[in-house]
Amino acid sequence: QVQLVESGGGLVQAGGSLRLSCTASGRTSDYMVMGWFRQRRGMEREFVAVVTWSGSRSYYTDSVKGRFTISRDSAENTMYLQMTFLKPEDTAVYYCAAKETSSGLFYIKAGSYNYWGQGTQVTVSS
Repeated sequence: QVQLVESGGGLVQAGGSLRLSCTASGRTSDYMVMGWFRQRRGMEREFVAVVTWSGSRSYYTDSVKGRFTISRDSAENTMYLQMTFLKPEDTAVYYCAAKETSSGLFYIKAGSYNYWGQGTQVTVSS
């Protein structure tokens, strides 16, 4: 089992920045990818970004490209999502997720992931 714990959410004005963290523990592996998803009120959980376990490759949904940066600190077993130029439409509960895989592929469907954190609320005021 892998446990994921997020932190760093909060309230910020439009145009501001936040950094989310996700610390992994338990049976982690080099054969994993980690991702961020978000769920806006009344909507399905949606993909935001994904990074390889090594942190060497990443992929983003179009709406956050150029504004969000996903990264991993292997020594700390922690993944980050640096969010800048935040917009009110970024308001959501953000979840980190992990998937065991040796495929080298990125996964953008929530159903593909094995492990989930509890979520952290991000609210962007206009």
